[in-house]
Amino acid sequence: MITWSTGDTGVFDTAAIMDGHLYELDQHLDRIIKSASMAKIKLPYDRQSLRRILVQTVSASKCRKGSLRYWLSAGVGDFLLSPSGCHQSAFYAIVIQDESPFVSKGVKSVTSSIPIKPPQFAAVKSVNYLPNVLAKMEAEENDAYVGIWLDGDGFIAEGPNMNVAFVTKEKELLMPQFDKILSGCTAKRVLTLAEALVGDGKLLRAIRQGNVTVEEGKKAEEMMLIGSGVLVRSVVQWDEQVFGNGNEGPVTQALLDLILEDMKSGPPTVRIPVPY
Repeated sequence: MITWSTGDTGVFDTAAIMDGHLYELDQHLDRIIKSASMAKIKLPYDRQSLRRILVQTVSASKCRKGSLRYWLSAGVGDFLLSPSGCHQSAFYAIVIQDESPFVSKGVKSVTSSIPIKPPQFAAVKSVNYLPNVLAKMEAEENDAYVGIWLDGDGFIAEGPNMNVAFVTKEKELLMPQFDKILSGCTAKRVLTLAEALVGDGKLLRAIRQGNVTVEEGKKAEEMMLIGSGVLVRSVVQWDEQVFGNGNEGPVTQALLDLILEDMKSGPPTVRIPVPY
């Protein structure tokens, strides 16, 4: 009989599948390996083997649009707190097909009352998602899409499974730095793609990461959520603060268009073809 340690540690990550390509697989793979190291989980295979398993899993599934989710676990063991009884780590992967149309309609958010994870744990994408789940449920109970966390110093942090960013009145794209929160793969890619908007100066004049106060955030022209599940999505209201005219912002929409185009025709560094 197979048993699992109640103290079993685990980390996970997700890569999107678009038009028969895995999007940012290497970036997400790097992050789960980093998360495993921080969680003291030994890799069952080397990086190249993990990558090959993931590509082969999508190939076997025949899925051309959806997501690939994968976990690293301390493995099979006893029911004790420590994973020392788990003698071999385990790697799992599933493919989720999703042909539903992408929804870009703006959403509402609220400030979460659920305590944010300390930086040491917030920076790891682990299976310890109870705070994230409670933050999401609290938002839904208040007719909102997502709860926004503040860090221990009162600065804007992140959502339960996505990053947040703002567009100031000075046309600056402003995003909290990643020192106390999860380093978002999609968020980092958006920061790179946004440089094209700064180039012409019509929508953006600058890009900055740093501490963002609630006052700064609520005075912004636009607020957005960024993550592999939502891509780039407008927040039209945060608590009682309505952004702009209450509709999706132009910079948010432009960034969404850029990330969608990147998923469909971006460089080989972000698009891995699947050999079906």
